[in-house]
Amino acid sequence: MPLIAAPVTTPPDPGGGGGTPVPLPEIGYATATYTDPSGTVWPLTDRDADWFTLADGVSGLGAVPYELTSDQHPRGGARLRHAQAQPRTIVWPLFVQGATHMEFTQRWRALATAFTRTLREGEGPGVLEIARPDGSRRQIEVFYQEGFEGQAKAGYYRDADSAVLSLWCEDPYWTDPFTLTVHRETGTASTFFDPYPTVSSSQILGSTTVNNPGDTVVWPTWVVTGPASLIEFTHAGTGESFTLDPDAAAIGHGNLLAGEKVTISTEPPQVRYQNGDNWIGGLDWPTATLWGLAPGDNEVTFALSGSGPGSSVDLAFNPRYETA
Repeated sequence: MPLIAAPVTTPPDPGGGGGTPVPLPEIGYATATYTDPSGTVWPLTDRDADWFTLADGVSGLGAVPYELTSDQHPRGGARLRHAQAQPRTIVWPLFVQGATHMEFTQRWRALATAFTRTLREGEGPGVLEIARPDGSRRQIEVFYQEGFEGQAKAGYYRDADSAVLSLWCEDPYWTDPFTLTVHRETGTASTFFDPYPTVSSSQILGSTTVNNPGDTVVWPTWVVTGPASLIEFTHAGTGESFTLDPDAAAIGHGNLLAGEKVTISTEPPQVRYQNGDNWIGGLDWPTATLWGLAPGDNEVTFALSGSGPGSSVDLAFNPRYETA
């Protein structure tokens, strides 16, 4: 799931690109960018730009904070019952400067707007991205909380100042922007002895191993392309499963025809036919469980009744991590 849906544009007078890697607390050498809700990308670690990160004050990039629920043990101590991931707050100091007072003021105002617009109704969060020298990247959605205020230091306010931002993250996990996919498709049927013995693909009707390289559970999205009369996905490790009937009374569509698509999202739970119709009523409630993928290997089974040439299943997810 891409985190950035808006077209990417450049900010006014950026003064450079993302910059070379700089040492950041808790994570080491990296470059950082911020993408505001409009899609504008702001470099944060370019020392040649007219704003850059004061790395010594950065915090909140490490492991996810947790709230622990425990039960008293009769022989002393306690036993952990549940660990609940909590929203995280990232502290990010920025230094802003300009050749003149008005140039500085323009940049200060533009950056303030880029962060505070995350609180406007209908705008949505911004995205903080940490990129490593090897090209890997991790992102987290952020909302401005506080801190875009001058520091009142000697010589500031005229052509330079710094702000210490607090960025609130409702989902505390970092996400890989590169989507991992698994594709299974029914092959074209062929005659067994003409011209040589052949077996058509039947992977769509069987088991497969899906590897989640992240640190926590991910919630995949499934796209099923017909033909299919019944759709069933099972997680062999947990026994959880869900079945979608395109001809259920709540839908009444009939079999999924060749080329027709239905998308099943596990977070938030949602089932949509290709025209946007809500098919959530076609699931086998109350036993249906829209399961996630645990870290590591997951044994899963795809089963499409009434499948044929062109039938396919596409599973997609973005790994999630504890740290940047």
